[in-house]
Amino acid sequence: MSHFYITTPIYYVNDKPHLGTAYSTITADVLARYHRLFGDKTKFLTGVDEHGQKVQQAAAKRGIDPQKHCDELAEVFKAAWLKLNISCDQFFRTTDAFHKTAVQNVLQKLWDAGDIYADTYEGWYCVSEEIFYTEKDLVNGKTPTGKDVEKVTEKNYFFKMSKYQKALIEHIEKNPKFICPENRRNEVLGFLRQPLTDLCISRPKARLSWGIEIPFDHDYVTYVWFDALLNYATAVGIAQSGREKEYEEWWQNSGQTHHLIGKDILITHCVYWPTMLMAFGAALPKTIFAHGWVLNRDNEKMSKSKGSVMAPDDMVAFVGVDPLRYYLVKEIHLGNDGPVSHELIAGRINNDLANNLGNLLSRTTNLIDKFFGGQAPDVSKVALDEKTRSLIDRAVSTANQVKSRIEDFEPSLALEAVVQLLNETNKFLEEKAPWKTVKTHLVAAGADLYCALEVLRIAGGLLWPVMPEKMTALLETIGCPYKAGVETWPSLSKWGVIAAGTKVQKAQPLFPRIDIEKSDA
Repeated sequence: MSHFYITTPIYYVNDKPHLGTAYSTITADVLARYHRLFGDKTKFLTGVDEHGQKVQQAAAKRGIDPQKHCDELAEVFKAAWLKLNISCDQFFRTTDAFHKTAVQNVLQKLWDAGDIYADTYEGWYCVSEEIFYTEKDLVNGKTPTGKDVEKVTEKNYFFKMSKYQKALIEHIEKNPKFICPENRRNEVLGFLRQPLTDLCISRPKARLSWGIEIPFDHDYVTYVWFDALLNYATAVGIAQSGREKEYEEWWQNSGQTHHLIGKDILITHCVYWPTMLMAFGAALPKTIFAHGWVLNRDNEKMSKSKGSVMAPDDMVAFVGVDPLRYYLVKEIHLGNDGPVSHELIAGRINNDLANNLGNLLSRTTNLIDKFFGGQAPDVSKVALDEKTRSLIDRAVSTANQVKSRIEDFEPSLALEAVVQLLNETNKFLEEKAPWKTVKTHLVAAGADLYCALEVLRIAGGLLWPVMPEKMTALLETIGCPYKAGVETWPSLSKWGVIAAGTKVQKAQPLFPRIDIEKSDA
């Protein structure tokens, strides 16, 4: 059995979830659900990053203990993901005791191996990014993303990241799918072709107390990025006594570890993280995929200062959970930036779900209810014409198209394959017009409606990972309740699964049209 281990970034608890974090998490959830459907042994991890200066400052601003602040915000994230139907196998917190122990074990091993050393640091530090910058890195006195920096001089501990620069370049060049998409791979290679400095991996407690204590110097805590990046591996047992078997299965031997990240944390995940793993002697992930940003209606990055940040709750209230999941996965090609607005969402939902899928379900079940007593027609003795055979061929081949696209991290194109199948089926019904032929050729009309039923079964199964609630309702309506298991995926490449006489209900509107002018948006 193949393994598929997918992770999102773990999100800072200095603020609430927004549409950008929701996009990462929904996309990872959709990929995980598809791989479970394929029969892969799947693990999906998301969570929160709870240490560091930003968190300490956010807690101080609220006048509460950092741990209490983290406990409260962790619950906010959990509630948000529950509302968005996120099926994570593990919600990770960097304040978990096992993670702290593992981080200290990794630090001690690297210290003992001589890959960590003490030195005095003088340079520029960005509090909001929790990253040190050299003078040459600054742009007009600020970070490359325009954030403020402050001058810092202090003793710290450093990881010999530069020692692994050449090996990392070689790995990236030999494994073209290690960093995706290609433009991000090229960006990392460009970064690595410059001199690589060593990584400061500590903070003095005098300046920052909220962190995991350095095991070989109790006056220091661990740099938040070193701590946080380890979560992906500590979650499956790295550097932990008693979890060796789990670690071997999910990390060292699976070869199917995938990180889904935002492009703004590319270097930390594609340079810091792999060199840390190399130093420890751990396997590197198979893929680090950097997605784009969720943009506002003006194609600008959402900004708190400009008041353009969208809350997931607001969008759910506007369109519903499953339609929001569908829009984000279908409309934003993974790796690209993508605009989101009430108008854009309404247009996509009306076109793909209300007019296309919803209309096919409605008229198919209405006609079967009216003319066939609410039962799937018997087509065992019906000769198939060329149009019907063409539709069947397209339907049974769609699952393989979807699987290929999902495995290539192209979920938007996977959904497009299903949409095209639905388009063809609606066109098929328009040409066949069973609502007319039923009056003179009942058997022929039944055969055409049976084709539509089978397409709905296949499409419902293929769209289930994206819209689990809506597709569960659709499949129940046509007498094919969704069942997770080894037979589900193969059945989506077969024709004639619905037995004659299967009870078919008259469908209720699954996707009511959204009138943007009448909404409160």
